[in-house]
Amino acid sequence: MTDIFPRIRKWLTAEWLLVILIGLLPVMLWAVPAPLPDLIALVDWKTVAALAGLMVLSRGLEISGLIDRLGRMMIAKLRSTRGLAFALVLFAALLSAVVTNDVALFVTVPLTLGLARVANLPVARLVIFQALAVNAGSALSPVGNPQNLFLWQRSGAGFVEFTLAMLPMAGAMLIIVLALIPLGFGRARLVLHDTTGAVPLQRGLMMLSLAAYPMFLLAVNAGHALIGAGAVLAVFALLFRNLLRGVDWPLLLVFVLMFVNLGLLGQVPTLAALTAAAMDGADAAYAVGALLSQVMSNVPAAIFLAPFAEDWRALAWGVNVGGFGLAIGSLANLIALRLGGQKGIWWQFHLWSLPVFGASLGAGALLLALLG
Repeated sequence: MTDIFPRIRKWLTAEWLLVILIGLLPVMLWAVPAPLPDLIALVDWKTVAALAGLMVLSRGLEISGLIDRLGRMMIAKLRSTRGLAFALVLFAALLSAVVTNDVALFVTVPLTLGLARVANLPVARLVIFQALAVNAGSALSPVGNPQNLFLWQRSGAGFVEFTLAMLPMAGAMLIIVLALIPLGFGRARLVLHDTTGAVPLQRGLMMLSLAAYPMFLLAVNAGHALIGAGAVLAVFALLFRNLLRGVDWPLLLVFVLMFVNLGLLGQVPTLAALTAAAMDGADAAYAVGALLSQVMSNVPAAIFLAPFAEDWRALAWGVNVGGFGLAIGSLANLIALRLGGQKGIWWQFHLWSLPVFGASLGAGALLLALLG
């Protein structure tokens, strides 16, 4: 019995965001009463299903030993911690523009954790810079993140037209992140501290994870995320049941509660009236998009503000810049920090992300003034 309270305290500390979201739910229901079917409808279940499948597949790649092998190969090619940081940031940014920011993190963060097993690395800082990198890189593409996908469909712009419209802002954001790498990482030489303790390669698990990854992404892109996630869970439950125990399942509940709480927040009449008054011109759409993302995350902010915005490009720039700053500004931040699992990573993230937010916000305002 005496062990229960320390365990509860440890769980509350580890799952503080989940606890806050649970506590906010009755407050939001008091402000915006809604029946259970309406609450269920607020959740983007395709996104939740996609996250579930990706968490299982990335876990499979990690414990199969493949990530460890890739990490050793990367260290053999690079000479310094700073060089590794540049490589991971660029890889994460480019990958996020193609396969979305969350998928990029499910690849690069486990890779970083694998690298840390064979060399002394500033893991928390590397993960933080990858979170910043995917926020910048994913801003370029219509399919790079959920807010871009939503605004792309709503704008009626073509794929190339949308990409070209986002290029100046995405480029500026990535340059800012890259410019900070020399401040965050030294020139210390990368040295393997474990040349014999490689994680054993589980070929069956590796082949299954590698084969299932693109198939699952195709299913998600085709609108069959729920079916794809169900298939992934069924196969892994049958063949590698123990793997499922190591998946961060509470993270899914965090996302469900975020959708519900933020969806209810967007239905408050006063907020809608204030937003309509604030969204006056491209500069206003940009600023409100960036700032509101700090309160309700950039995906809900984009959905909430879109009906009031006349300039979709300005709003898209704003909500993508809003992915920096506070961790809640982007769901990708939460994924990265949770996957990283390093002590003190949450407050360290803000030491880097808040300055990037300020610099990006200023850069975007200047670009809007120059480009019109």
